[in-house]
Amino acid sequence: MTDSTTPTAVVTGGSRGLGLATVTELVHSGWHVITGARDIDRLITATETLPPAAVTTVPGDVADPAHRSALAAAAAEHGKGASLVVHNASELGPSPMPSLATYPIESLERVYDVNVLAPLALTQLLLPQLRANAGHVVAISSDAATEPYPGWGGYGPSKAALDHLTAILGAEHPELRVYSFDPGDMNTAMHQAAFPGEDISDRPDPATVVPALLRLLRSDLPSGRYRGADLTEAALA
Repeated sequence: MTDSTTPTAVVTGGSRGLGLATVTELVHSGWHVITGARDIDRLITATETLPPAAVTTVPGDVADPAHRSALAAAAAEHGKGASLVVHNASELGPSPMPSLATYPIESLERVYDVNVLAPLALTQLLLPQLRANAGHVVAISSDAATEPYPGWGGYGPSKAALDHLTAILGAEHPELRVYSFDPGDMNTAMHQAAFPGEDISDRPDPATVVPALLRLLRSDLPSGRYRGADLTEAALA
């Protein structure tokens, strides 16, 4: 059982990329983190350098109701329950990415299950804990939610839906801070899958983006959509 003064966060997709970087920085900032991923071996390996008492790993697919229930139950067992959820787990869709004219509908259903329905369903489960702690909800967005890039007809609209869902949740729950966070381009496995065969090594490492996310959490800005590039210390001073 975590000490009641230790805040608890739930971060989905914590085995790599921005998810792992977020888990790592939250732990270093004094949080207990509940995190999950489909590949349990990769999840355990990714978090093995972190203090075992500070991380609870829950293997599973965020689109699976049983996995979401396990995440919420694990959070409830630590301290005062979750005061933060970061909806980081995302599904890009087929790679190379098809046009909408040929987009397989079964693949599109998977994209929406992971990117839209799962974050809402997990938030619903965590809502009693979050409200008790005057907590934060963070949905990881993308510039593809606002820009009509050819080939991004699955991922982009799903993130646009997530943005609007997040905005409505914020309007319905003024006792919470509910944010869409656009981290910008990053050097991640998912971003590489979006550009197969291309060199994306010039994109920022995910660890360089997390400080902006933490500044957002500390800022007490109104619920809304924010770009990591805008969340500089100077801008928030």
